[in-house]
Amino acid sequence: MATTADFRNGLCIEFNGDLWIITEFQHVKPGKGPAFVRTKLKNIKTGKVVDNTFTAGVKVTTARVEQRPHQFIFKDDYGYNFMDSNTFEQVTLEERMVPFADLMKEGQEVTILFHAETETPLTAELPTYVELTITYTEPGIKGDTATNASKPATVETGATISVPLFIGQDEKIKVDTRTYTYAERVK
Repeated sequence: MATTADFRNGLCIEFNGDLWIITEFQHVKPGKGPAFVRTKLKNIKTGKVVDNTFTAGVKVTTARVEQRPHQFIFKDDYGYNFMDSNTFEQVTLEERMVPFADLMKEGQEVTILFHAETETPLTAELPTYVELTITYTEPGIKGDTATNASKPATVETGATISVPLFIGQDEKIKVDTRTYTYAERVK
């Protein structure tokens, strides 16, 4: 059990019969009335983010989760298959449990969250940035670097990312997996 004083980003709690991760929180002490805590909670199973307000000092049940490094091996009819980097055991996750799966290539390192008591996998998290090669994009025109315009580009995993006009085919780019956007060109 924990109280609202123990809230921090990344804390996993049991709330309304599901597991939620606190992504943002703010303690508020108004001039009149009791203190409270505003939070943004992300559902581990569905990925849905909701706002919730807790009264200060209320007790919540925390859930123990562990992050373990895994390597993406392949995708089949059952889902995405990963191999534990330490024990070489394989884990299969359903497609809904792997956000931004179209940015993953074989051999990609990911982190899988496991519920510590039941040893069940909850979700897979990609690194913040992944490096991918562009397989197709329209050619850029010299001098197109001054504007903030963008164009679609298909990367090696099949995903389509918006990139600046000066990016060409066969270039390596860094993609932000949190926002699904172009970050920078890789040298």
